Order: sequence, then C-alpha cells, then structure tokens
Amino acid sequence: MIQTERALQQVLEWGRSLTGFADEHAVEAVRGGQYVLQRIHPSLRDTSARTGRDPQDETLIVAFYRELALLFWLDDCNDLGLIAPEQLAAVEQALGRGVPCALPGFEGCAVLRASLAALAYDRRDYAQLLDDTRYYCAALRAGHAQAAGAERWSYAEYLHNGIDSIAYANVFCCLSLLWGLDMATLRARPAFRQVLRLISAIGRLQNDLHGRDKDRSAGEADNATILLLQRYPAMPVVEFLNDELAGHTRMLHRVMAEERFPAPWGPLIEAMAAIRAQYYQTSTSRYRSDAAGCPSWT
Repeated sequence: MIQTERALQQVLEWGRSLTGFADEHAVEAVRGGQYVLQRIHPSLRDTSARTGRDPQDETLIVAFYRELALLFWLDDCNDLGLIAPEQLAAVEQALGRGVPCALPGFEGCAVLRASLAALAYDRRDYAQLLDDTRYYCAALRAGHAQAAGAERWSYAEYLHNGIDSIAYANVFCCLSLLWGLDMATLRARPAFRQVLRLISAIGRLQNDLHGRDKDRSAGEADNATILLLQRYPAMPVVEFLNDELAGHTRMLHRVMAEERFPAPWGPLIEAMAAIRAQYYQTSTSRYRSDAAGCPSWT
C-alpha cells in the first residue's frame, strides 16, 4: 500500500485548492482510509481477479482518501463556518451534480468529481455518489439548522437525519466505484438496504457517544446525547444510547448472519462497526476525547 507520507502529501496538494481546507482534513482522511483499506485488503485482493482493480493501486487509494477528506471538510464548512453560506451552496451544487463550482476557490471539487467519474468501474456508482453527496449535504444543513433553532427534533427525527449525515453511504459507494464492489446491484436487495441503514445508525450513535464531551464543551448541539438531555434533563442518556447501540448492533448481526453478501462487504461492515474502538480512540486530533474544541466526523 502507498506510504502514508506520500499519500498525505497528495491529499494536501489537492486540498490546497479548496478554501478553508486544513491539514487535519487530510490527516484524518488518510488515517481513516488506511484503517478501512487495511481491514478489507484480503477481500479486495480476492475480488481483483474479477475486477482487475489492484487493492494497492496508488491512484485508486489517493482518490478514496481525497473523497474522505472532502467529507471532513464539508462537515467543518457547516459546523465551523469555514466558508460563506453562498460559497457552501455553490459547492454543494457542484459536488451533487458533478460540475465545476460556479465560484473561484473551489477547483478541487471539479478535480475530484472528474477523477472519480473517470475511475468508476460501474457508472451507476458514480451517479449514486452524486445522489449520496446531495443527501449528505442536506443532512448537514438540516442538523445544523435544528441545533441552532428554537424547536428541537425528536430523537427519531434526529437519528433519521443522522443516518445520512454520518456519510457512510458515501464511503461505501466510493469504495464500490473504485474497486468494483457491485454496490449498485446490491442496493436492489432489501436486506442490503437494511444493513446500510443499521450500520449508519450505529455509526451515528458511536460518533455522538464518543464526541459528547467535546461537542458539549464546544457548544455543539447536533449530538444525540445533548439533544436528549435538553429535552429530558433527568434521563440516563448515555445508558439509553448504549442500549440503542447494542440493539442496532444485534439487528445488524442477525441480518448479516442470514444473508450472504459478496466480498468484501462482510469485513467492511465489521470494520465500520468497530470504528469507535479501533479508530476513534487512536485519532491524533479529531476524535480524541481530550482534544478540546475538535468537532467529530461528521
């Protein structure tokens, strides 16, 4: 696999064409991307005979890391106001439609979308990635707006929105696009769609539980623990959310045991379910519980 420093420099070089892009976005993208790719590398090696896509192909790996960095950057554009609202609206329009941004300072958006379009093993994945990006951006906007507004969502509304704002669909679709994982065909299976929703709900709960102290100290209200405490101050929120997390995890394991999804989906879902313990805890900045003021992904 490409050396970490070489990959990081390529992501940073691309990111410099995005207003507000920070080193952290590239660092955490490479770290997170490496975690995922290392966990599924044996399965990708097995599928390469069918697809011809080398799991160690530098071009594919860097494209994946850049997409992850884009997601981190978009999250912070919403949470931290890295760019003006009209700039963010233009960026979202460009990324969701695969066209150049109408405003200067965001050339990296078109570069990344053009590269993914050219690299797509299945064009259906590229079309879906555009859709998933629109859902992600809309969910980020909605979460930010409700957290700042007077009317609070219910827990059900929050979790429904959080499934899109955790961005796992984007991550999976990008992997499928680059390494031919046939996600477009699998999406037709109800069990696969159920798995996507369950693992995304698990990711949202893990993210919020892990980041609750940082979000609270930073004044961030778009977090399930904070939302529930605002509505029900006497509620044992952490215990409740841990029970929710355990229940979603049991349901996920049942579906995965009943269904047979092709490689590398089993190891990939397992990797994402374990991300709180195996990735968040070792984050150098973004996910560390003692990193004051650092927002979580996403």
